[in-house]
Amino acid sequence: MSKSTIIAEKPVLSVMLDDKDLAILRILQQNARATVREIAVQVKLSTTPVHERIRRLETQGVIRQYATLLNPNLVNKGLMVICYVSLRQHNKSAGSKFIKSIMEMPEIIACYNISGEFDFMLKVVAENMDDYYHFHVNKLSQAENIGQLQSVFVMGVIKDTHVLV
Repeated sequence: MSKSTIIAEKPVLSVMLDDKDLAILRILQQNARATVREIAVQVKLSTTPVHERIRRLETQGVIRQYATLLNPNLVNKGLMVICYVSLRQHNKSAGSKFIKSIMEMPEIIACYNISGEFDFMLKVVAENMDDYYHFHVNKLSQAENIGQLQSVFVMGVIKDTHVLV
């Protein structure tokens, strides 16, 4: 599928970040609950400029959201599956319908439009193999316009991070 067919996010021009901004971002990526005061001490600024920098980073879209990362095993989502999907039709309408359908499936926690043999890579979580089988047969494979679907089961996670800077 052509990358111009479906646009998931609009391209954003790069934002100028200085060393203090990067230090603040590193702290927040490790602990989004860090207080402005705690961050200020670590980056050697007073609280007001730290607060203003965080607000600016939020407004500019550098900080998209704050989240709580869960242990999948402790919330009965211990099976992770990578699904490669190719569509039968490669046009904007067909791609949009597929995206709309998978957005309504909470089992899919990530979706990437990719190049190569397949059009999309999905990250799916399930309680166990029976749960995944039910999802695969009754939901995912029922999505309109699926041409080919390949499931790869994650045997172990070596690295899984959200840290970008």
